[in-house]
Amino acid sequence: MFEPVIGLEVHLALRTETKLFCGCSAEGFGLEPNVNVCPVCLGLPGSLPVANERAIELATTFALALDCDIAPRTRFHRKHYFYPDAPKNYQISQYDEPVGEHGKIVLGDGRVIGIARCHLEEDAGRLVHPPYAQHSLVDFNRAGAPLIEMVTEPDLRSADDARDLLVEIRAIARAVGASDASPEEGKLRADVNVSLHRAGEPFGTKVEVKNLNSFRNVAAAIEYEIKRQTRILEDGREVLQETRGFNEGGQRTYGLRTKEGSADYRYLADPDLPEVSLPPEVHERLVTSMPELPAATAARFVTLGLKEDAARLIAYDVAVARFFDEARGAYDGDPQNLANWLTGEVAGALGASGVELQETKLQPSGLAALLKLIDDGSISVPTAKEQLPEVIAGQDPAALVAEGGLSQVADEDELGTLVDQVIADNPDLVARVAVNPKAVNALLGAVMKASKGRAKPDLVRALLQGRLNQ
Repeated sequence: MFEPVIGLEVHLALRTETKLFCGCSAEGFGLEPNVNVCPVCLGLPGSLPVANERAIELATTFALALDCDIAPRTRFHRKHYFYPDAPKNYQISQYDEPVGEHGKIVLGDGRVIGIARCHLEEDAGRLVHPPYAQHSLVDFNRAGAPLIEMVTEPDLRSADDARDLLVEIRAIARAVGASDASPEEGKLRADVNVSLHRAGEPFGTKVEVKNLNSFRNVAAAIEYEIKRQTRILEDGREVLQETRGFNEGGQRTYGLRTKEGSADYRYLADPDLPEVSLPPEVHERLVTSMPELPAATAARFVTLGLKEDAARLIAYDVAVARFFDEARGAYDGDPQNLANWLTGEVAGALGASGVELQETKLQPSGLAALLKLIDDGSISVPTAKEQLPEVIAGQDPAALVAEGGLSQVADEDELGTLVDQVIADNPDLVARVAVNPKAVNALLGAVMKASKGRAKPDLVRALLQGRLNQ
């Protein structure tokens, strides 16, 4: 029986306004080709790079969040390779003096995944392949944009491990403001390294699968490679050390080239860029300004009384976690009730409209006010759900209730008249209740419908049971 050994190399686009070594905008997603370019990022003769201070600070912050040892001095190297989307015919990266080393990430179940290194490098361009054409085009908007590459130790053992780790990385990157970490925009990409071995034996030959742009593709590539390498080893053949691509349509990997080693890249210190020192006062500022990380936020939410699943669901979305904290400050009811609405009704409404929470006009105080109206009996839950879209659009819940005459009916005489009418109109349901007491819920629903959702449900149930038991 073979055991998989898996490592990840994760590339995150840093959240800077400009590229790593020039003043061009770092934004490359959804733009016309080649609008954010200059002599520096195009690698034209005579142009000189200047390191982006903000990129260095963001990379250091991210490395600190991963509990890395931070180097007091780093430097940039030229990594030589010859691809059409690399305009210099080398990439400015970091080799033996990265920003951070020897970190770790602790997954939700307590597993510790080692982080070998975090280093800065510039992104390449993007190849465009027109259909049926005999040529390819190159878009250099992304060339020179700042990336941080995070390399794990070979501590993962399954596709699920890799997916869990990527969830943690994305949440941490967003929490510290280092990256949007959006795979759909190319701001989080991963390479996976997969090998197989028998327990107790040395690790097998490593195969790298490049440029995976979604968590689903990472998992699919790992699962395919495990099956492919298992077949090879069971047939008595040797796994070739190589770099492979991933065909999303076919859900399979394919060979690209034999795997390069570090010597093949002919690393050399970039002569145009000086060594970068991190002053102690800057290091201290980055440490003291570190925000609460998602795992700690989830643990804090659990202490408030949230169920663990709800706590993690909220904590691992920075915008939702911030919203929850602000809404909790305005709501003195059960925190779990607030969490249920936020992850249930609110999330459902946003999903149906295809927008993110931060893109709406929903205020934490607005959701808190809506829940208070339910708690104090002013409106029913169905009424609150009906008004939620208006509250998400920025309307005041109390004003909506007042203007629409939506206050919950709790007058026994008024409800008694409705209950008597429903009982008289539904003799078949009344007969069913005599056989099955749970059928009273159908009568309750009829009363709620007659009251247009305004009747107080527990009072209606009491009135129904009182009359039916007579």
